[in-house]
Amino acid sequence: MRTILAALALFGTVAADDKKPSKPERFTYRVTGLFAPDREKVLRDAFAELTDFKLIAIDFDEAEVTIEFDPAKLFPGQKPERVVELVSDKVRTATNHTFAVKPRRTVPRDKLERVTIPAAGCDCKACNLAAYEAVANVEGVYQATASFKDGRVTALFDPTKTDRAKLEEALRKKGVDLGKPKP
Repeated sequence: MRTILAALALFGTVAADDKKPSKPERFTYRVTGLFAPDREKVLRDAFAELTDFKLIAIDFDEAEVTIEFDPAKLFPGQKPERVVELVSDKVRTATNHTFAVKPRRTVPRDKLERVTIPAAGCDCKACNLAAYEAVANVEGVYQATASFKDGRVTALFDPTKTDRAKLEEALRKKGVDLGKPKP
Protein backbone atom coordinates (compact mmCIF):
# COMPACT_ATOMS: atom_id res chain seq x y z
CA MET A 1 0.00 0.00 0.00
CA ARG A 2 2.85 2.38 0.87
CA THR A 3 4.42 1.68 -2.54
CA ILE A 4 1.18 2.63 -4.29
CA LEU A 5 0.84 5.81 -2.20
CA ALA A 6 4.46 6.70 -2.87
CA ALA A 7 3.94 6.14 -6.60
CA LEU A 8 0.79 8.28 -6.57
CA ALA A 9 2.59 11.01 -4.65
CA LEU A 10 5.45 10.90 -7.14
CA PHE A 11 3.02 10.91 -10.09
CA GLY A 12 1.20 13.88 -8.58
CA THR A 13 4.48 15.77 -8.35
CA VAL A 14 5.35 14.98 -11.96
CA ALA A 15 1.87 15.98 -13.11
CA ALA A 16 2.11 19.22 -11.17
CA ASP A 17 5.48 19.96 -12.79
CA ASP A 18 3.96 19.32 -16.23
CA LYS A 19 1.40 22.02 -15.55
CA LYS A 20 3.94 24.73 -14.77
CA PRO A 21 3.21 27.76 -16.88
CA SER A 22 5.60 27.90 -19.79
CA LYS A 23 7.27 31.13 -20.85
CA PRO A 24 7.50 32.78 -24.24
CA GLU A 25 10.75 32.17 -26.09
CA ARG A 26 12.48 34.07 -28.89
CA PHE A 27 13.06 32.44 -32.25
CA THR A 28 14.76 33.75 -35.36
CA TYR A 29 13.64 32.37 -38.70
CA ARG A 30 14.40 33.01 -42.34
CA VAL A 31 11.46 34.86 -43.82
CA THR A 32 10.35 34.46 -47.42
CA GLY A 33 8.37 37.12 -49.24
CA LEU A 34 10.50 40.01 -48.01
CA PHE A 35 11.59 41.02 -51.51
CA ALA A 36 11.69 44.79 -51.00
CA PRO A 37 12.16 47.11 -48.03
CA ASP A 38 8.57 48.40 -48.26
CA ARG A 39 7.36 44.84 -47.57
CA GLU A 40 8.51 45.22 -43.95
CA LYS A 41 5.39 47.27 -43.18
CA VAL A 42 3.15 44.55 -44.64
CA LEU A 43 4.91 41.96 -42.49
CA ARG A 44 4.60 44.14 -39.37
CA ASP A 45 0.88 44.64 -40.03
CA ALA A 46 0.41 40.88 -40.37
CA PHE A 47 2.14 40.21 -37.06
CA ALA A 48 -0.12 42.78 -35.42
CA GLU A 49 -2.98 40.42 -36.34
CA LEU A 50 -1.13 37.37 -35.00
CA THR A 51 -1.86 38.00 -31.33
CA ASP A 52 -0.08 34.85 -30.11
CA PHE A 53 3.20 36.15 -31.55
CA LYS A 54 5.22 39.22 -30.69
CA LEU A 55 7.36 40.61 -33.49
CA ILE A 56 10.75 41.55 -32.06
CA ALA A 57 12.78 42.42 -35.17
CA ILE A 58 12.94 42.25 -38.95
CA ASP A 59 16.38 42.04 -40.54
CA PHE A 60 15.91 42.79 -44.23
CA ASP A 61 19.61 42.32 -45.03
CA GLU A 62 19.56 38.77 -43.67
CA ALA A 63 15.92 38.06 -44.64
CA GLU A 64 15.19 37.08 -41.05
CA VAL A 65 12.50 37.75 -38.52
CA THR A 66 12.75 37.38 -34.73
CA ILE A 67 9.53 36.61 -32.92
CA GLU A 68 8.51 35.70 -29.42
CA PHE A 69 5.86 33.13 -28.55
CA ASP A 70 5.18 30.21 -26.24
CA PRO A 71 5.58 27.03 -28.31
CA ALA A 72 4.38 24.79 -25.46
CA LYS A 73 1.14 26.75 -25.23
CA LEU A 74 0.52 27.20 -28.98
CA PHE A 75 1.76 23.83 -30.20
CA PRO A 76 1.79 21.43 -27.24
CA GLY A 77 3.83 18.29 -27.72
CA GLN A 78 5.21 19.28 -31.13
CA LYS A 79 8.82 18.68 -32.14
CA PRO A 80 10.89 21.82 -32.90
CA GLU A 81 11.04 21.14 -36.65
CA ARG A 82 7.24 20.81 -36.72
CA VAL A 83 6.89 24.09 -34.81
CA VAL A 84 8.64 25.91 -37.68
CA GLU A 85 6.04 24.51 -40.10
CA LEU A 86 3.16 25.47 -37.83
CA VAL A 87 4.47 29.01 -37.34
CA SER A 88 4.91 29.29 -41.10
CA ASP A 89 1.31 28.15 -41.65
CA LYS A 90 0.05 30.90 -39.34
CA VAL A 91 2.22 33.53 -41.07
CA ARG A 92 1.09 32.37 -44.53
CA THR A 93 -2.56 32.50 -43.51
CA ALA A 94 -2.21 36.00 -42.01
CA THR A 95 -0.44 37.30 -45.14
CA ASN A 96 -2.54 35.64 -47.84
CA HIS A 97 0.38 33.31 -48.58
CA THR A 98 2.87 36.09 -49.44
CA PHE A 99 5.17 35.47 -46.45
CA ALA A 100 6.40 32.30 -44.77
CA VAL A 101 9.14 31.29 -42.37
CA LYS A 102 11.84 28.65 -42.68
CA PRO A 103 14.72 27.57 -40.47
CA ARG A 104 17.73 29.88 -40.54
CA ARG A 105 20.38 29.14 -43.10
CA THR A 106 23.25 26.96 -42.00
CA VAL A 107 25.70 28.00 -44.71
CA PRO A 108 28.00 30.85 -43.59
CA ARG A 109 27.42 34.09 -45.48
CA ASP A 110 31.02 34.18 -46.74
CA LYS A 111 30.38 30.87 -48.58
CA LEU A 112 27.43 32.37 -50.49
CA GLU A 113 27.49 34.35 -53.72
CA ARG A 114 25.42 37.38 -54.65
CA VAL A 115 24.24 37.97 -58.19
CA THR A 116 22.29 40.85 -59.71
CA ILE A 117 20.25 40.02 -62.80
CA PRO A 118 18.87 42.82 -65.00
CA ALA A 119 15.09 42.59 -65.23
CA ALA A 120 12.92 44.81 -67.37
CA GLY A 121 9.15 44.88 -67.43
CA CYS A 122 6.21 45.99 -65.39
CA ASP A 123 6.44 47.82 -62.10
CA CYS A 124 3.62 46.27 -60.09
CA LYS A 125 4.04 44.46 -56.77
CA ALA A 126 2.54 41.27 -58.19
CA CYS A 127 5.24 41.10 -60.87
CA ASN A 128 7.92 41.76 -58.25
CA LEU A 129 6.51 38.97 -56.11
CA ALA A 130 6.41 36.57 -59.08
CA ALA A 131 10.03 37.34 -60.02
CA TYR A 132 11.10 37.07 -56.40
CA GLU A 133 9.35 33.71 -55.95
CA ALA A 134 10.86 32.36 -59.18
CA VAL A 135 14.35 33.01 -57.82
CA ALA A 136 13.68 32.38 -54.12
CA ASN A 137 12.25 28.92 -54.84
CA VAL A 138 15.40 27.71 -56.59
CA GLU A 139 17.22 25.25 -54.33
CA GLY A 140 20.20 26.91 -52.70
CA VAL A 141 18.84 30.48 -52.74
CA TYR A 142 18.79 31.97 -49.26
CA GLN A 143 17.73 35.51 -49.99
CA ALA A 144 16.34 37.36 -52.98
CA THR A 145 15.01 40.80 -53.84
CA ALA A 146 13.13 42.06 -56.86
CA SER A 147 12.66 45.61 -58.08
CA PHE A 148 11.38 46.41 -61.52
CA LYS A 149 11.63 50.08 -60.53
CA ASP A 150 15.40 49.57 -60.30
CA GLY A 151 15.35 46.96 -63.08
CA ARG A 152 16.96 44.10 -61.18
CA VAL A 153 16.55 40.89 -59.25
CA THR A 154 19.22 39.93 -56.73
CA ALA A 155 19.94 36.61 -55.10
CA LEU A 156 22.22 35.35 -52.36
CA PHE A 157 22.86 31.67 -53.04
CA ASP A 158 24.98 28.63 -52.32
CA PRO A 159 27.15 28.10 -55.43
CA THR A 160 27.37 24.37 -54.70
CA LYS A 161 23.62 24.10 -55.31
CA THR A 162 22.79 26.61 -58.04
CA ASP A 163 24.21 29.26 -60.33
CA ARG A 164 23.26 32.38 -62.28
CA ALA A 165 22.10 30.39 -65.33
CA LYS A 166 19.54 28.45 -63.24
CA LEU A 167 18.26 31.69 -61.71
CA GLU A 168 17.92 33.33 -65.12
CA GLU A 169 16.08 30.27 -66.45
CA ALA A 170 13.63 30.40 -63.52
CA LEU A 171 12.95 34.08 -64.31
CA ARG A 172 12.44 33.38 -68.03
CA LYS A 173 9.92 30.64 -67.16
CA LYS A 174 7.93 33.28 -65.22
CA GLY A 175 8.02 35.57 -68.26
CA VAL A 176 10.52 38.07 -66.87
CA ASP A 177 12.37 40.00 -69.58
CA LEU A 178 16.06 39.84 -68.71
CA GLY A 179 16.79 43.18 -70.29
CA LYS A 180 19.23 45.89 -69.40
CA PRO A 181 19.04 47.42 -65.92
CA LYS A 182 17.70 50.93 -65.61
CA PRO A 183 20.39 53.62 -65.22
